[in-house]
Amino acid sequence: MLKRFFIITLLLFSSLVVAQEGTTSPYSFFGVGSLKFKGTVENRAMGGLGVFADSIHLNLQNPASVAGLRLVNYSLAGSHRFNKLATEQDSQNATTTTLDYIAIGIPMGKFGANFGLVPITSTGYKLQNEVGGSLTQFEGSGGLNKAFFALGYQITPKLSIGVDANYNFGNIENIATNTQEDVELGSQEINRSTLLGFSFNFGAIYRTMVSDNLEMISSVTYTPETDLTSENERVVASIQQLPSGAIRPLDIREIAVDDTDLTFPSQFTLGTGIGKPKKWFLGGEYTSQKTSNFTNRSFDLPNVTFEDASKFSLGGFYIPNYNAFGNYFKRVVYRAGIRFEETGININNESINEFGISFGMGLPIGGRFSNLNLGFEFGRRGTKNAGLVQETFFNTFISLSLNDKWFEKRYFD
Repeated sequence: MLKRFFIITLLLFSSLVVAQEGTTSPYSFFGVGSLKFKGTVENRAMGGLGVFADSIHLNLQNPASVAGLRLVNYSLAGSHRFNKLATEQDSQNATTTTLDYIAIGIPMGKFGANFGLVPITSTGYKLQNEVGGSLTQFEGSGGLNKAFFALGYQITPKLSIGVDANYNFGNIENIATNTQEDVELGSQEINRSTLLGFSFNFGAIYRTMVSDNLEMISSVTYTPETDLTSENERVVASIQQLPSGAIRPLDIREIAVDDTDLTFPSQFTLGTGIGKPKKWFLGGEYTSQKTSNFTNRSFDLPNVTFEDASKFSLGGFYIPNYNAFGNYFKRVVYRAGIRFEETGININNESINEFGISFGMGLPIGGRFSNLNLGFEFGRRGTKNAGLVQETFFNTFISLSLNDKWFEKRYFD
């Protein structure tokens, strides 16, 4: 058991390095970056649906779900994203590969606990704007992560409640470089922000049999508004562009910038669904987020406003026969879903919306109901109107959900 804890702890610390960047979206410039999906691959393959919970998988979206866990669960996931960025005049392709989460769930009777690390936002873009003989290049990197601890309690066999305590942390850097034709020196401005703060997420799950074969599940989660401390710094410099294309900074100066309190918006999610236990499930979910309270970290953009964000998800799964141990493919879990999001960003009077269709499979491996989960998603974000960028993306994601039993009583020594 100690060996397991050592390996998982080592992975958690090493993941802090790789979980910082995970996007090539120009829209990650705004706010604290593009919001990342904070659930499991199993949820993501069902359109991001987080209402369903069972006894052998983690559900990172609702802390009440851990109360129903019956085996110790180790979960680790990563994804690869192919992104096509297109304007009215041009298009370009980009790819990213990221670690999406690492978590451990522990059942404790009517209680359950879960802890791990999840990226919340990601910043990563390279853009340029050329007007006449002036060229401005924009580059950004970094992101916001959370280390979390969740505790759930089963009040009755039908009702469970839970809470997440999150420590949010991260670094974001934005660089703007300007050069002009036939001018030897250019200029560069670097803005860096270190983000820190705590947040909480509350949840409840209610499940009941509505007939001999059908079970209804309903869930609700609420994340209160919280303030993050943004420690800001700015550096400006004259630059010289070398024949190799590299840039050499000259006359570097630090500019005093006030630290700010950045408001991270509240979020409310309500979902419900119905299905036959261990056979199929179909559910829907609505999420509302008060992103209209959002601001950029250390600079104002006159053509950008923040609106309230929302998301609609519809999805489910089907298992041909979970007990067919003589036929492997009948025990495979087949998942699919669809989602539509209003991201809350408005640029040049154009709302930035996102749409995705997903599907996936849960492949049984080993014993104790462990599985390998594969998922795929095709979607689109943004628009080509008003000089903006439209993204067409294809995501591939994979996770390991490994189950074990601790403190098992031995009948023979």
